[in-house]
Amino acid sequence: MPRMAFSGVYPILAMPFDDAGRIDPETLQSEVEYLIAAGVDGLGIALASEIPMLTEAERDLALRTVVAQARGRAKVVMNTGAAGTDLAIHHSRRAEELGADALMVLPPPPGAATTSETIAYYGGIAGAVNVPIFIQDIATSPVPPSLALQIANTHEHVWYVKVEAPPTPPRVAEAVQRAEGRLTVFGGAGGAFLIEELRRGSRGTMPGSTIPEVFVRTWRLFEAGQVDEAEAAFAPYASLIRLLGQGTGISFYLCKEVLRLRGVFKSTRVRRPAAEPDELAYRELRRQLELLNLS
Repeated sequence: MPRMAFSGVYPILAMPFDDAGRIDPETLQSEVEYLIAAGVDGLGIALASEIPMLTEAERDLALRTVVAQARGRAKVVMNTGAAGTDLAIHHSRRAEELGADALMVLPPPPGAATTSETIAYYGGIAGAVNVPIFIQDIATSPVPPSLALQIANTHEHVWYVKVEAPPTPPRVAEAVQRAEGRLTVFGGAGGAFLIEELRRGSRGTMPGSTIPEVFVRTWRLFEAGQVDEAEAAFAPYASLIRLLGQGTGISFYLCKEVLRLRGVFKSTRVRRPAAEPDELAYRELRRQLELLNLS
């Protein structure tokens, strides 16, 4: 299979639920259209999509819905990592069957596997599919750049790494330096360090789905060599992105509130357990949206 080129802006979809707590396919379709209209290059279903909270049937429903709605206009990346190798292989094969263009794979939980077992875990997945694989490096399950390169050099289809473990900008710089042209580096972490990551050589970002037009505009300016203009375009949104990146469930609620206020979502329902923002957090969010003329 020829190598596919992935770069640019790949927002991670927020997962819409109806008042009964079920996935809302119609709203998910609307979110896909909202992102594609903004000019994104790809779409992700991953941790920010509450994927660990989804049943097997719900995972299938979400991916089918996104692939069908995207209709090839944007590449679709599905998170298929799992605590066990066999389960990760199962999720990965299923994602490929349902039309995912690439997989994003967390390593096994820390302490659950040695370095050699982690390499074998990715090897089992890579040997079972024929689509590109993103290694996902996050704070709670880190994959050091040296290990990411070792995995890529050992296994076919492992061509990308999404770097999110803090401190993110130097981590991206190290990953780019060590990649030796074998791995393409993406940033994530809600897009909070987009400019810093691009300056250090990242070739894409996987932010949240709330303000896709901002990330697309910044990416395109930077790609055109207009670095100062890209920085100026992105700077006004730093406070909003910081508010949305609080984690522990709060991010899910606030992201969905932005999408509700922008006319994309009907409900801000979140799967529990998830910490809920206080009323002051919502007021702060709405104030940011007003200042930025986003609501």
